[in-house]
Amino acid sequence: MGRKRRATTGPTVQVREKALEAPIWGRELIDAAAIRQLENAMRLPVTVGGALMPDAHVGYGIPIGGVVALENAVAPYMVGVDIACRVMMSVYPAENLDLLDNASRRDRLKRTLRAETRFGIGAKFERAHLREHEVMADPAWQEVPQLRRLRDRAATQLGTSGSGNHFVDAGVLEADVDGARALGIEPGRYLAILSHSGSRGTGAQIADHFSTLARERIRLPGGLQHLAWLELSSEPGQQYWLAMNLMGRYASANHHTLHRAIAKSLKLKPITRIENHHNFAWKEVWNGREVYVHRKGATPAHEGAIGIIPGSQGHDSFVVRGKGNIASLNSAAHGAGRNMSRKQARNTIPKRERDEWLARRGIELMDAGLDEAPQAYKDIHRVLAFQSDLVGIIARFSPSIVLMAAGGPAED
Repeated sequence: MGRKRRATTGPTVQVREKALEAPIWGRELIDAAAIRQLENAMRLPVTVGGALMPDAHVGYGIPIGGVVALENAVAPYMVGVDIACRVMMSVYPAENLDLLDNASRRDRLKRTLRAETRFGIGAKFERAHLREHEVMADPAWQEVPQLRRLRDRAATQLGTSGSGNHFVDAGVLEADVDGARALGIEPGRYLAILSHSGSRGTGAQIADHFSTLARERIRLPGGLQHLAWLELSSEPGQQYWLAMNLMGRYASANHHTLHRAIAKSLKLKPITRIENHHNFAWKEVWNGREVYVHRKGATPAHEGAIGIIPGSQGHDSFVVRGKGNIASLNSAAHGAGRNMSRKQARNTIPKRERDEWLARRGIELMDAGLDEAPQAYKDIHRVLAFQSDLVGIIARFSPSIVLMAAGGPAED
C-alpha cells in the first residue's frame, strides 16, 4: 500500500509461559515446526482454544491447517494472506461426460477452461472481457479507505485464478445413494468442474495493511510478531472485520463468475453447486463462549455442513459432510497438505516423473509448475483417515483435466 511502518509503542504484551493444550489430528503427518507454530499461538492472552488438522504444514504466523479461537480479537495473519480462499464445484448431468470422453468435445472443454480465467500473480482481464457481479456494488467498498483504493483493481481480477495451488479442474463426480441424497441429486456419475482461488491481489493488500497495523498496536516477544491481533472493539478491528467479510463475498463472486462463464461457453446448466472457504475468521459460540474462530487452511465442519477437501493434481478430491466435533472447533483439513516445500519440489522432482505419475492415472495436465507436482503433497487418503471423526465422505471427484499457473510463488 506504500504506507510507511510506524514504530510499535507501549509495553510488550505478556504471553503465557505454557501454551494451552490443543488437539492434533494426524500428528505423524505433521512436521515439528508446524506444531511449534500452533503452540506459539496458544500462548497468546487472547487465545481460548485451538486445534491442528492432519494436512498441516508451516505457514506465516500460524501453520496452514491451524485453527485458533480468539476472544474479542481477530489476527490478520491467522486468517492468512489470501483471505477467504475457497473451492467451488459445479455438477452437470451425466450426458455431458462426453466433454471428457469425446476427443473434439474434450478439446473444446480445454479451450474454454483456458479462455475463461487467468492464472498468475497480478493476472487480470482486459476491459473488454471484465466479469460483472453485484459484489462490485457492495457498499462496503466505500466504508474502508483501503477498500476504496482497491476496488478498481478488484474489478479487473474478478473471475481469475491466481498462482500457487490454485486450479480449475474438470473430471467425474461419483455419488452413492447416501451422498446423492445429501447433495440433492440422483446416485451416479456426473461431469464436474472444480476450482480453487481466493480474493486475489485485493485480499493480499488488505492482509498486508492490517497485519502491519496489528504489529504497530501490539508488541509481542521476538518471533511472535506475526501473531499480533486487532481488538474487535477498536476501529481498526472493525475495519478489518468489514474488509475480511467483503473479501469473503468477493472470493465467492470470483468463483461464480468463472463457473458462469464456463457454463455459458459450453452451453451447460448445473444441477447443483457446492462451495466453502478457508483462510477466514468466523464469529461462533464454542464451549459457551463467543469467540472468533480462525481457520487458516482449514474447512468448516459443523454438524451436517457440506464441504470439499481437494487432493493434489494427481489425487481424487472429496465432498464431505461435517460431524460437528467441538474438540476441533468444528473444523477439518482443507486439502492434502504439502510434505515438501515449493523449492524442494522444484529441485528434486523430475518433470518426467511427475508426468508419468499423472499419465498412469489418466490425468491430462494443461499447465502447472513442478512445485505443485502430486509427489510434493501428502496422500489425501491418509489425511482423511486421520479425521474420520471430523467429516464423512459423501462423494468423490476424480480429475481428468487439470489447469494451474505455470509456476512461481504462491499467493496463499
